[in-house]
Amino acid sequence: MTSVSLSLPLAQLSLLAIFSAMAIYTIAFLVFVWQLTRATSENKDARAKSGSLERAGFAILAVAVAVHGVGVLLRGLAASRVPWANMYEFSISGSFILVAIFLASWRVRDIRAIASFVVGFALLVLGSATTLFYVQIKTLMPALQSYWLVIHVTVAVLATAFFNIAAALSVAYLLKSSNYVANSKSKVVGFGRRILSVFPDSKKLERLQVQFNSIGLVLWTFTLIAGAIWAQKAWHRFWGWDTKEVWTFIIWTLYAGYFHATFTRGWTGKRAAWLSLVGFTAILFNFTIVNIFFKGLHVYSGL
Repeated sequence: MTSVSLSLPLAQLSLLAIFSAMAIYTIAFLVFVWQLTRATSENKDARAKSGSLERAGFAILAVAVAVHGVGVLLRGLAASRVPWANMYEFSISGSFILVAIFLASWRVRDIRAIASFVVGFALLVLGSATTLFYVQIKTLMPALQSYWLVIHVTVAVLATAFFNIAAALSVAYLLKSSNYVANSKSKVVGFGRRILSVFPDSKKLERLQVQFNSIGLVLWTFTLIAGAIWAQKAWHRFWGWDTKEVWTFIIWTLYAGYFHATFTRGWTGKRAAWLSLVGFTAILFNFTIVNIFFKGLHVYSGL
C-alpha cells in the first residue's frame, strides 16, 4: 500500500508536467509559425527579425523538451519501471524522443524549416495521449518484465522518431514540388507558396528525407531482431505470426522497398516521398489500430 500511495502522487505530477510541456510546445509552435510569416514578408525589417524569432522558438522548444522529459521520468518513477508499457506511456516517451532528436539536429540549418511540422505533430500525439490513451499506472505482465523491454522498445522509439522526421520532410518536399502550389492563383495558396520559399530546395529536402529514413531503417531492423530474441526468451519461439510481429515486418518491408525503389529503380522525387509517407502511415496504423482493435501477445494499449 505504501508504494501505491507514493506512486500515485508522482503519476499526478507527471501528468501536470506533460500538460505544462504541451502549453510550452504551443508557444513554440506559434513562434515558429510567426517566424515563417516574418521570413516571407516583403518588409526587409520583418525578414531581418525572423532569425531572432527562430532562435527564440528553439530556446522555448528546449524548455518544453526539458519539462516533457521530467514528465516522462516521473511516470517511470511512479511505476518503478521504464515508462512505455501502454499507449499513453509510449506516446509521451516517443514524442519526447522525437522532439529531442529534432532539437539535437538544430545545427543542420536545412532541417529547421520543418520545426512547426514536428512540434505540431508532437502536440497532436500528446493531446491524443492525455485525452484518449491515459491509464493509471500498472505493473507489467510477467512476459514484459525483462531487460529486453528496455532494449527493444528504446530502439523502436528511436526508429519511429527518425521515420517521423523523414515523413515531415516528405510532406515539405511534396508541397514544395506541387504543380498546384506553384501555379495556383489563389491568395491562400500564394501565401503558402511564400512560406514554402523559406524551405530548403527540393533536392536538399529529398536528401535529408533519405538520410533520416536510412537511420530509421537500421534501427527498425534491430527492433525486429531484438523482438525475435525477446520472443524466444518469453514465449520460446522466435516468430509466431502475432499481429504485432506481422506489422513490424510489414513496416520493415515497406521501408526496405522504399530504399530498393530509390537506389535500384530510380524512384526519386515525388514517388520516393509518397513511399516514405506510406511507410510512416503503416507505423501509425500499427500503433493505433493494431493496438486498439486487434488481439495478440504484443497488444499493449492498456485501454
